[in-house]
Amino acid sequence: MSRPRNPLAAREDDGTDWTFGGTWPHPPRWFDSADGRMHYVDVGPEDGRPVVMVHGNPTWGYLYRRFIEAVVGEGHRAIVMDHLGFGRSAKPDDASRYGIPEHGGRCEALLESLDLRDATLIVQDWGGPIGLTWAARHPERVRSLVVLNTFAHRPPGKVPLPLPLRLFRTPGVGELMVKGMNAFTTKFLFGDGVVHPERLGALERAAYLAPHPTWASRTPVLVFPREIPSGPEGRVAEFLEEIHDQLIAGMRGKPVLIAWPMKDIAFTPDMLETFWLADFPDAEVLRIDDAGHYVQEDAHEQVLPRLLPFLRR
Repeated sequence: MSRPRNPLAAREDDGTDWTFGGTWPHPPRWFDSADGRMHYVDVGPEDGRPVVMVHGNPTWGYLYRRFIEAVVGEGHRAIVMDHLGFGRSAKPDDASRYGIPEHGGRCEALLESLDLRDATLIVQDWGGPIGLTWAARHPERVRSLVVLNTFAHRPPGKVPLPLPLRLFRTPGVGELMVKGMNAFTTKFLFGDGVVHPERLGALERAAYLAPHPTWASRTPVLVFPREIPSGPEGRVAEFLEEIHDQLIAGMRGKPVLIAWPMKDIAFTPDMLETFWLADFPDAEVLRIDDAGHYVQEDAHEQVLPRLLPFLRR
């Protein structure tokens, strides 16, 4: 199967060096969704088995840079998208475009445009419900799942939220903290969200800061914490239940690898046991003691040695 020709592949949005010192060498590709242009990369052999990786908040495809190198080195094809509002994708200042069902629908549309078969899907953080939308609706395209710290479950009761998330959800306060101070990136991604912040050097920090330089561009970052269901009721909770039920029906019996950071303050170890291992009791599980929320930054050297043999099998 040949990949779609894309006349926009070389187009730059601004003067930013999006290679970040060669740490992100991949040529951009573009998908025109109904809500705005989305960026993705598609590298490796065209006939390689597809490995799709889906990020969360406030990151972008750069989060998977080491994973891309590793899976392509094994002969696989790596596809990594930036959600609308993140990375190099368009960033309309319109909160209504960033709901979880809307993100999920755009992810599905982009991946369907590539006509992937026999794929492995890797999801983390909000990449879970967004990326799993595609797997749930098109299980015939998905060979296996790799679940990092994420969720795709309707909450059974009231959801306890850490103080920072409660502040981000507070009108006015959230705008000041996230859109004004860029606190989700500078305080969580560079701080409480990792166990080893020293691994994020100047180039890495520049790569994560580049997509959201202004108040308006940070609107999508603020919407994500406000989409967290507070309990079993509401639009997102209902969407999660729909996707979850379809996912379990479609993926039952297929290989699943779970890699879970045990020091994540958002997705705690009990979520692994209560939700994911209840869904997939035969899954291969890697519990990572010394890693926080952004496990791809904290512990890639532990995840990849388990991921690559999993892909071979």
